[in-house]
Amino acid sequence: MTEAIKKLAKAQLPEIIDIRRHLHADPELSFNEFRTAAFISQKLTRFGIPHQTGIVGTGICALIEGSKPHAGKKPAKVIALRADMDALPIAEKNNVPYASKNAGVMHACGHDVHSACLLGAANILNQLKAEFEGTVKLIFQPGEELLPGGASLMIKEGILDNPRPDLIIGQHVQPSMEVGKAGFRSGMYMASTDEIYLTVKGKGGHAAMPDTYTSPLLIAAEILLTLDKEFMSGRGNKPWAEHNGIPTVLAFGKITGAGATNVIPDEVKIEGTFRTMDENWRKEAHGKMQSIARKIAEERKGSCDFIIADGYPYLANDAGITALAKSAATAYLGAANAEDLDIRMTGEDFSFYSHHLPACFYRLGTGNKAKGIISGVHTATFDIDEEALETGSGLMAAIALGLLKP
Repeated sequence: MTEAIKKLAKAQLPEIIDIRRHLHADPELSFNEFRTAAFISQKLTRFGIPHQTGIVGTGICALIEGSKPHAGKKPAKVIALRADMDALPIAEKNNVPYASKNAGVMHACGHDVHSACLLGAANILNQLKAEFEGTVKLIFQPGEELLPGGASLMIKEGILDNPRPDLIIGQHVQPSMEVGKAGFRSGMYMASTDEIYLTVKGKGGHAAMPDTYTSPLLIAAEILLTLDKEFMSGRGNKPWAEHNGIPTVLAFGKITGAGATNVIPDEVKIEGTFRTMDENWRKEAHGKMQSIARKIAEERKGSCDFIIADGYPYLANDAGITALAKSAATAYLGAANAEDLDIRMTGEDFSFYSHHLPACFYRLGTGNKAKGIISGVHTATFDIDEEALETGSGLMAAIALGLLKP
């Protein structure tokens, strides 16, 4: 089967490259992937794969049913494969024929690659359906980049029902990993992502008359320093702090106070993010942050509004499913090309699926240092070595078949 998959992946590579380039040149923002969805639907129809459109507006669900006679005592498995479709509000700077033609919008996170690879895997699996039993559910998902996340909305609309998958697999580009490789991690892998909006209120006035004002900037400074000490102290050389062994990051990226050199404003607005990998600690930390900020503001005769917008939960990879997926990758790519990954404090809305089903979210190497393909995701010069499309399509199909075995 490995050789059959590789042969099909190589044969279809020119078409998968064309698919990826088409998607890359016509990116659409979250929950507005109408042309993208129509194009993917056309390809599924050409491949002879039945599917449903219009889920959460632009989402697509397709089914590939294996036709090999069922021989096991247990019911045949149902597995889900997921790709996201949306792009980012970034102006592309790549000088390539397939560069974005939509001003200020770019596939800078590789979702064009994810969708192209899932289409490629679908085509392979559909051609091999006589060789397996069970069902493969294909999920093309909108809105990964924007809260509340397309995954959460698709789950609410029943994407995990009729039929309910036994497990789910997702793939994501990794530009720091060389093409031809893939990476896996069992257990805690990616962080929950909450947005923080803090408004610190004081009393404005003339800067030369400190007896007449209460500076919200000083209150805000004390709040930020205290929160940093409470949540991020002891980090050392690690990329995150730990609270009872749980990776944690609290960071603030924006502060706005509409004053001047001699004008103290009435209020200061602050924006930041909180990330961790435990839902109980996440809730506890929310309350702790709010309590600290409000206490400091009150002690300094001000006040504050501390709003936390709940984002994606943390992403946990099922140990058994991840071990099987890595084993399939080892067989398909070779042991040297199936690598172990470290924890990441970045977020991904695939995490919603991982709280409903056993899941594995792995990384696909797309970089090539020799060719100068090294730019990271969410940058204006992100691109891939397109040989990754052959690897990604074939690997996803190989993992699916490996996990469908009774």
